[in-house]
Amino acid sequence: MDIALQERLHLALTTQRRAFEAERMPTLEVRRDRLARLLKMTRDHGEALAAAMAQDFGHRARQESLLADLFTVESAARHAIKHLRGWMKTRRVATPLHFLPGHNVLMRQPLGVIGVVAPWNYPYYLAMAPAVAALAAGNRVLIKPSELTPATSELMARLVAEHFKPEEMHVVTGDADVGKAFTALPFDHLFFTGSTAVGRHVAQAAARNLTPVTLELGGKSPAIVDRSADLALTASRLAFGKCFNAGQTCVAPDYLLVPREMAEPLAQRILAEMRRMYPRIAGNADYTSIAAPRHLARLQGLLDDAQARGARVLRSHDEVPADRRLVPALLLDVPADAAVMREEIFGPLLPVVPYDRVDDALAHINAGERPLALYWFGSDSAARDQVMQQTHAGGVTVNDCLWHLGQEEQPFGGVGASGMGAYHGEWGFRTFSKEKPLFIQSRWAGTKLFQPPYGATFERLLGLLKKIV
Repeated sequence: MDIALQERLHLALTTQRRAFEAERMPTLEVRRDRLARLLKMTRDHGEALAAAMAQDFGHRARQESLLADLFTVESAARHAIKHLRGWMKTRRVATPLHFLPGHNVLMRQPLGVIGVVAPWNYPYYLAMAPAVAALAAGNRVLIKPSELTPATSELMARLVAEHFKPEEMHVVTGDADVGKAFTALPFDHLFFTGSTAVGRHVAQAAARNLTPVTLELGGKSPAIVDRSADLALTASRLAFGKCFNAGQTCVAPDYLLVPREMAEPLAQRILAEMRRMYPRIAGNADYTSIAAPRHLARLQGLLDDAQARGARVLRSHDEVPADRRLVPALLLDVPADAAVMREEIFGPLLPVVPYDRVDDALAHINAGERPLALYWFGSDSAARDQVMQQTHAGGVTVNDCLWHLGQEEQPFGGVGASGMGAYHGEWGFRTFSKEKPLFIQSRWAGTKLFQPPYGATFERLLGLLKKIV
């Protein structure tokens, strides 16, 4: 490892750790001030950040950056500022009868220094949303953004340096080697968003320091269409969920399970909705490019492999864009061994898998790893409840796509291979806090009766307790 790099990272960590040691329990006012600065930074520089993201992607729809990267951070910061006083309160909790008149309380303390590793697909939101939670909980924050979004990462580093002292929050830029060294630091908690494959390496690096981790990963998130679904509404919302950010979203619908007799009609409606939303692909300011040439090549490889295996590819537009905008496509009659059915797609391709019975659809989902998201479309509440009870997923949106991600009153996180831990709102505050239990003993405590020398009194009291607790 580069000695200079190692020293730079350890200096950044040591600076924040010393500052935390000098202020282990920041006040409500201090925490609100930090959140207010983050909020102001986001509001004041939103257009510049959107322009930087467009530069990194080759083209990115300005409105998608404003909504998904900037508004979401503003919303999270405002929510935290509003609720912070209640989150910080020491809470009285129930005390068993035999420990009265002592009582239990739960105290929430900041952990210390939090490391955040952010990906390229939503480079500002996935760096700053965890930072909101960590700052609200009273921590210091080091952020390693993706090297695949250099313009956004450099701008974010400059803006954070202008609005925060390095001992409060600091951005470390650099390549994959910097990221590897970053995850090896002895943080008090490490938060990673990215692929499942890289998440495994992050967890192993953190384990060497016994650093707890939150892993927000991905997987093949299914969308299930019930026979009770409104096809027009379903098509519109699936087209949006698949094409937003050109499908480069961890919770994008990855494949579609649909009753066999509805597969072709629904596919044609989805294609029509894609054409309505995007009358053209080439040069369309509303449609985002694939972020990097290697990702475009990977997606084209998935298409070529599926076609070679006999899949029908239905493209939404008869265009071949010269830039990195990839024409959305639905894939029908896809064999199970095709790469597009085994790998997370992360682009505007949507395989359509027909089913005859709901049990067949459930078996298909449960045969794979547990996904980050699941979508269900229909009006039959009994059918919906069956799917909800018989599947696992990090989160669910019913009759739409993506929107569970924006709920600050709900936890967001994966399950199994799609991640561990959760954040958003109070769940993020709790992720970056130690909930320390305190038992406060009374002067007049009956527990003295359990002290030695042991005898008949001890045996009688223990027998009594077994009957009443």
